Amino acid sequence: MSTSDNTPETDETAAAKPGPVPSPAAFAKRTKPAAPTVDAAPVVVPPAAPATPGAAEWGRVDENGIVSVREGDDWRVVGEYPDGTHEEALQYYVRKYDDLAFKVQAIEQRHQAGGAAAAELRKQATQLKDDVVGAAAVGDLAALETRLTTMIDELAEASAQEAAAQREAVDAAIAERTAIVEQVEQLAARDPQTVQWKQATAELNDLFAAWQTHQKTGPRLPRGTAQALWKRFRDARSKIERARRAFFAELDEVHKTAKSQKTRIIERAEALATKGEDGIPTYRALLDEWKAAGRAGRKADDALWARFKAAGDVLYQARAERSAEEEAESAPRIEEREALLEEAKQVSDITDLKKARQVLTGIQRRWDEVGRIFPRDVERDLDGRMRKIEQALKDREDVDWKRNNPETKARANDMESQLRESLEGFERDLEAARAAGDDKAAREAQEAIDARTAWLRAIGN
Repeated sequence: MSTSDNTPETDETAAAKPGPVPSPAAFAKRTKPAAPTVDAAPVVVPPAAPATPGAAEWGRVDENGIVSVREGDDWRVVGEYPDGTHEEALQYYVRKYDDLAFKVQAIEQRHQAGGAAAAELRKQATQLKDDVVGAAAVGDLAALETRLTTMIDELAEASAQEAAAQREAVDAAIAERTAIVEQVEQLAARDPQTVQWKQATAELNDLFAAWQTHQKTGPRLPRGTAQALWKRFRDARSKIERARRAFFAELDEVHKTAKSQKTRIIERAEALATKGEDGIPTYRALLDEWKAAGRAGRKADDALWARFKAAGDVLYQARAERSAEEEAESAPRIEEREALLEEAKQVSDITDLKKARQVLTGIQRRWDEVGRIFPRDVERDLDGRMRKIEQALKDREDVDWKRNNPETKARANDMESQLRESLEGFERDLEAARAAGDDKAAREAQEAIDARTAWLRAIGN
């Protein structure tokens, strides 16, 4: 580079007229310029003011320090730098160009890397293009504008695709959030009296957590839609909460009433202690009242039931003590009846039914004189064994009566005579059939004879 009077700068002149020192960032940017530049002839410059490659191709400075940039075949004034050398003036406006080139390159890299929203990049590129057109900078501004135009066109198509995908995502998100709302509304529509509130509360909490997660991780919904869905969710949740509070308020009242009723029942049950076993029927009636009183809550019910049961235990303990005494007293009576049973078993060996009846009647009289036996199930077992013996003798008597009854005998004799007459006739038929060699007739006659013989045996003849 040369000064305005075409005299090459030397170290001395540079030292005499120091200019602004470029920042490290400016040096970094110029090491890899975003737009291609035309190499200039190397010029020896001081370290504080290095030569700007291609500056003379795109920019110039007149004797008044006015800086212009070349745009095609024309030159456009971009500013002035009257207090420095021509090189410093160009460097100043080249740095402005480098800043613009760096921004273009950054947007290109973000676009190529992916991940950034195309619509946002297109917006940035469009704004940057406005900055590049007519920029107060020295460099290939037309190249930057071309790069930006190309990138804006590419991003336009990507933006349309992103917008379509975004619409689909929003539609899906609306459907998902609507499904959450509908589940809450279904929960709110249940009959409060049939709802399992512990489970319902857990479901509501899960749905609210799902709403929050979807709100944080899902796409942003249109404001009106989001507010309408939230209003539905909030109203349904409020309805559930009101129903839950009303249900438990009513349940608390029911529990209080049941607790009061059961407390009074307990007091009446405890008052029966002085009656001992005689108080058991009344206690059982109180138990029916207890069941009808309803629930007083698990903890309260457990404590109340413990008191009520303790009052009943006192009565049943009195019965148990009395039963134990009766069982002790019944031990010798049981032995007596066991002995009478052994004696009664011998009645089956007596062939004379009249005498057998007399013996058994005597045993039964002594059986009754023994008295009651406890426990009752032992007494029932002994009585059952005695009844079997009585029934066996009665069965023998019935058979004997039927056999010796005059009417029965008359009917039996008449039947016997008829059978014998019939039997004699079939015996003659059998002889005749055999004599005639008629096997079929002989077989039929023999079958008739066998049948009537069996009938005679059945009536005892």
